[in-house]
This record gives sequence, structure tokens and C-alpha cells, in this order.
Amino acid sequence: MFISSTGGHLSELMQLSSLFSKYDYQIITEKTKNNLEMQTKYKDKIKFLIFGTKDHILTYPFRLLANCFKSLYFYLKFQPDVIITTGAHTAGPMCCLGKIFGSKIVYIESFANINTKTITGRLIYYFADLFIVQWPDMLKCYPKAIYGGRIY
Repeated sequence: MFISSTGGHLSELMQLSSLFSKYDYQIITEKTKNNLEMQTKYKDKIKFLIFGTKDHILTYPFRLLANCFKSLYFYLKFQPDVIITTGAHTAGPMCCLGKIFGSKIVYIESFANINTKTITGRLIYYFADLFIVQWPDMLKCYPKAIYGGRIY
């Protein structure tokens, strides 16, 4: 399973699309006008969570809760062996569920962060099976991580 929020996180995740032909995969991201076109290319291989960022201060807790339930539904439906994510908030619940149910978690810290941790990275670092950073300096923030280079 490949999961991320929309925008740059999704752009980074889609750099791994060469892996899609090698595995039975599923893409999970947020539903936005920009992402709907992906249904044409990926058809039944893409599913959507509710779009919502911390900027939606009043509705964010409800959107997060709804996405937790949707994540549980998608997890039970697809039962992924491995969850690969580039973050952010929409990936957190799925990674937690995956860890509880025995999936391997691969987290790729955002390319945009050169020397500071992301919120999601801070949380998932402690239980990810593989934590990859895209900048050598990020190894100071995440000593158990692996420097994987840029995926762009």
C-alpha cells in the first residue's frame, strides 16, 4: 500500500510508481480536484480519504476521525503486507493500524525537510520498520534512519 496526503507528499510518493508493476498495490491519498484525474490512470488501484489539513481548524478533528475509520476500512479490505508512505497526517492512522495488525511500515521523510523533523515523521520514527531520509543531515535528527538519497 502506498499512502500519502496530497501535494508534495503525493508527488514524492508517485516517484515510486515503477514499483507498481512488481506488486499488487493500492494507492491511498486525499480526494481533491487535482487528484481525481488519477482515477483514470489507476482505476480501482486508488482510493481516497477526506481532504483536510490543520488549517481547517474547526473541522480538522472530525475529518481526522472520519479518516481513521476510512483507513480501518481500507486496511481491512486490502490487508497490505507493507505500507509505504511519504507522510503527512493522512498516513499516520494507516501506519498505526498497519503496525497493530502486523504490516511492515516504510516511511520516507519529506524531501522538503533538510534539518527539521516533520510531525508525522516524529511519530512514525519510533515504530517504522524502515525509516528513510532524503538528506544526509537528517541522520542527526533520526539516528536510526537510513539515508536513501532523493526520490525526485
